[in-house]
Amino acid sequence: MKEVFRLGELFCGPGGLAWGAITAQNEKFKIVHQWANDFDVQTCKTYARNICPDSPDSVIYGDVRELDLKNLGAIDALDFGYRCNDFSVVGEQTGLSGPYGPIFPYGVSILKIYKPKWFLAENVGGLKSANEGKAFTLILSEMKKAGYRIYPNLYHFEEYGVPQARHRVIIVGIRKDLPFKFEIPSPEEYKTRTCKDAIENPPIPSNAANNELTKQSLLVIERLKHIKPGENAWTANLPEELKLNVSGAKISQIYKRLDPTKPAYTVTGSGGGGTHIYHYSENRALTNRERARLQTFPDNFVFEGNKESVRKQIGMAVPPEGARIIFEAILKTFSGDPYKSTPSNIDF
Repeated sequence: MKEVFRLGELFCGPGGLAWGAITAQNEKFKIVHQWANDFDVQTCKTYARNICPDSPDSVIYGDVRELDLKNLGAIDALDFGYRCNDFSVVGEQTGLSGPYGPIFPYGVSILKIYKPKWFLAENVGGLKSANEGKAFTLILSEMKKAGYRIYPNLYHFEEYGVPQARHRVIIVGIRKDLPFKFEIPSPEEYKTRTCKDAIENPPIPSNAANNELTKQSLLVIERLKHIKPGENAWTANLPEELKLNVSGAKISQIYKRLDPTKPAYTVTGSGGGGTHIYHYSENRALTNRERARLQTFPDNFVFEGNKESVRKQIGMAVPPEGARIIFEAILKTFSGDPYKSTPSNIDF
């Protein structure tokens, strides 16, 4: 009989972290869903359908600031992929002073209330430099004060076999009274996977959900015909009538085709103004199922909501296969099973 870690989740998203957790393999331990929260109703429906179809009421839809934190239920583990908008390198890096920054302390509050044995916190790579590094320092300090040894690392998920360049700060914490030390899992044993391989092998089933083709205007189709794999609207040799009349910053992802010989560039929730991810050989944007493939969601993972909602859910998620590697390292830490590790790339 395996020992169970009951998992609670704040800002759970559609279930990328959860899928990685409940599919993590270990001979002595397993992780099971206990409760989860998110403030987007379609996201909660997606999570309930795929992670806990027999207990949909355990997924709490609502603003974390209005939750009764003391009555969520006892847990042994916590993960929180709190909203990354204010820490992203794309924005102004307002950090803890922005509209999402104040959400962070709720995760620490859960640690103090339920004292789980371990936690996993996830955010974008820009977290390290937000507020000139002060936000990250404060976050680590608060986690330590809550009673945890912390192990942060900037994971480059493409190094772990995820077919996408996705860089995320993951902080693992283990309660200080427990005799365990977490090690960052090494990417050595994982092979780089190309976006083409992820999308085509195996072929996406004809009846797969969330695989509706996107519609492109004739102008966009003509523009894509002149853009080679790996090129975008600025680097391609476009005829004058197909060039974009844009002044100021020229974002590299505008009408950018995937390079079939490499992992995809980062899947995001955006889609307007030429920011869809564009197929390497066909003159179209990717379907949501193809985007989900790049995020390593299985084909039977069904997303709820309209195409725009699904696109955003997929873009905000943590790649389940990347998450599973980290969760399995946590389980090995508790079971005493050795695994290849690498030093943290974050100086703290």
